[in-house]
Amino acid sequence: MRIGLLGGSFNPAHEGHLHVAELALRHLRLDQVWLLVSPGNPLKPLRGMEPLAIRLASAARIGDGRRVVATAIEAGLGTRYTTDTLSALRRRFPRARFVWLMGADNLSQLPRWRDWMGIMRTMPVAIFPRPSYNHRALAGRAAHRLRSARLPVAAAPALALRKPPAWIFLPTPQHAASATAIRAAGSGVVP
Repeated sequence: MRIGLLGGSFNPAHEGHLHVAELALRHLRLDQVWLLVSPGNPLKPLRGMEPLAIRLASAARIGDGRRVVATAIEAGLGTRYTTDTLSALRRRFPRARFVWLMGADNLSQLPRWRDWMGIMRTMPVAIFPRPSYNHRALAGRAAHRLRSARLPVAAAPALALRKPPAWIFLPTPQHAASATAIRAAGSGVVP
């Protein structure tokens, strides 16, 4: 199976997450996308973070349970950092062909992640555009350091079969939804 992994807080899950999942299924020829609901992102404050069960239910509502599947597997694995989660998933599912999915906003901050180069050596990565982040991300430290591992868009359908490090920036339509903006709208606070 070819499986895309879309990690995040999903605080709350929204149409932008589903948009990325659907694009990944189509462009990368994936069988499934797993929405990996993080038990706690080390780079995000706990204040304002809903409990895991609420965020998991939010992600399950945007998925279909078949091709887009919400999971709290990180909590079960006891992992907190992406590098550890990806390594554990590869050990647990050795026959699966995983692709890490992330937005350009995460590419620009990737060097802040624990063992970010290890992440890139663990599985292929697909980067999706995000409003106002694309140019900064593609000119940033991670993209520069990994420029020799960047593949052309035409390689997207076989990305899951590529040996890492391998990454693609997919110039797909962007979705403006933001969990930060959704939370702010609910509280009356402008993000």
